[in-house]
Amino acid sequence: MSRTPRRSPLLALLATAGILVAACGGAATPSPAASAAASAAASAAASAAASVAPSVAPSAEAFTPMVYPSTGAVDCTAKTFNGKAYTGEVKAIKALDAKTVEFDLCVPDVAFLSKVAFSSFAINDTAYLAAHVPDGSIVQQPNGTGPYMLKEWVKGDHITLVANPNWTGTPVLAQTVVVKWSAEAAQRLVELQSGNVDGIDNVGTTDFGTVSNDTTLKLYPREGLNTLYLGMNVADKPWDNEKVRQAIAMGIDRAQIVKNFYPGGSTVADYFTPCAIPNGCVGDPWYTFDPVAAKKLLADAGFPNGLTTKLQLRDAVRGYMPQPKIIAQEVQAQLKKNLNITATIEVQESTTYIDNSNKGKLDGLFLLGWGVDYPDQTDFVDYHFAGGTPAFGPLFPDLVAAIKKAAQGASDAARQADYVTVNNLIKQHVPMVPIAHGGSATAFKADVVGAHSSPLTSEVFAVMKPGDRTQLVFSQNAEPGGLYCADESDGESLRVCEQITQGLYGYKVAGTAVEPALAKQCTPSADLMTWTCDLQENVKFADGSTFDANDVVLSFAVQWDAANPLHKGRTGDFTYWAGLFGGFLNAPAQ
Repeated sequence: MSRTPRRSPLLALLATAGILVAACGGAATPSPAASAAASAAASAAASAAASVAPSVAPSAEAFTPMVYPSTGAVDCTAKTFNGKAYTGEVKAIKALDAKTVEFDLCVPDVAFLSKVAFSSFAINDTAYLAAHVPDGSIVQQPNGTGPYMLKEWVKGDHITLVANPNWTGTPVLAQTVVVKWSAEAAQRLVELQSGNVDGIDNVGTTDFGTVSNDTTLKLYPREGLNTLYLGMNVADKPWDNEKVRQAIAMGIDRAQIVKNFYPGGSTVADYFTPCAIPNGCVGDPWYTFDPVAAKKLLADAGFPNGLTTKLQLRDAVRGYMPQPKIIAQEVQAQLKKNLNITATIEVQESTTYIDNSNKGKLDGLFLLGWGVDYPDQTDFVDYHFAGGTPAFGPLFPDLVAAIKKAAQGASDAARQADYVTVNNLIKQHVPMVPIAHGGSATAFKADVVGAHSSPLTSEVFAVMKPGDRTQLVFSQNAEPGGLYCADESDGESLRVCEQITQGLYGYKVAGTAVEPALAKQCTPSADLMTWTCDLQENVKFADGSTFDANDVVLSFAVQWDAANPLHKGRTGDFTYWAGLFGGFLNAPAQ
């Protein structure tokens, strides 16, 4: 198969080293040559990459297919790799030729396409990874195949994206996109009303009517495909006592919280997963609010006089938590009134809070939530209760086994009985208390053609035309933590990444259905254990590098293998990989 020859990592860096982003406002502009320091760094990075993958030949004709792991596939029967225990579902990833990739799995995965469509699994250029992962610059200097590329990131103020000259899809309608942020919903609305921005995320609970009644604005509601929960780390006392956790489950009046503090379209969470997700609401519904029974259970657990703890949160508006501080104060009051639990509210900075959650460092009660990434139960329960996050402490073996069994079913109907077991075990063990599925909305100036909200909160700016303006300005809830989204989990980072990078598949605009992106198609074997992906031709990254099958293999491999020298990002947690694909190669000791 003919292709444009791959450049060596060093030569690729020489072409791309000019794309520099200053931490405080430097613009990224093409440069004819790299500095000597950058070249030296690229050489060292290339050596690191070569230690885990075959070198790419510089010949104009040759293509050296990459196979990962290069030492041989995972032993799925023994659940080991190189003598170490392995919990993941991926067996091997192979470039069959320059435009074909094969994923071999240990278990069937009916949700495979939905997973690879998610923005954490976007494809990066092999040479770019080698040059920009070791020094951490990839966190602020993304290089994708999407409709936009990064121009500048002025920390604390805004991010500017410009049209990617190598984009071959439908031409973008706004040549420039500026992403801003504000933690206050009221402030975002003022900016929209004044014309300083063209669109905003998460309209305030009391502002839906204001937007709907303003002829210069338009409201775009979202379905509540999210969950707010009150979490506990079961490794910590007193949360290690299941009766304590069950008492809290009975002692929170979730209906009162939704009624008083959520907009229309919101519902009380009777299951962890929203009912619109297949098998999300099978099994027994959540505990009925019963403060008398809750106090008795807490006393039976050894706390007849209640207890003292802290209630942690971040002050960032989300669809699942439209009024963070007010909702926290309500939970605090209910804990005191219904259970005699005295909770001191502790607010943490948004990115720090997510990092602490991802490392299991939230040591009291904590309010957090989840917005759907793709419409399947695996997105909710696999990530939270089968190894994706340590926020709740040690896993429950019976729950993990049930989750893994349910994930292997060939259809939603075939999986239903297993998800009854999963949901019932979540209710029994109570690692968290599901509170609400929050309705939310975006709002835009009425003249923005193509404006929309996404049920996945992945709005596509490339299809929006802001009246007679060439620049679209959008205000979201918070600043991204980083833009290497393989190692990010907050919605602010993911939304920006989605404008810059692409995966093998993507989601339809304003929908949840998957559609091909960098792949023409990915075809499964009859047993859903081998997926073969035929890749698009003539695709280039923003820096001009040509997309091929080795880019796919390495982009997945550096997340999968914890021992890979390129398994680095802003935090190095890569939580989505562990949560959605079951576990790492060479997983570090817990």
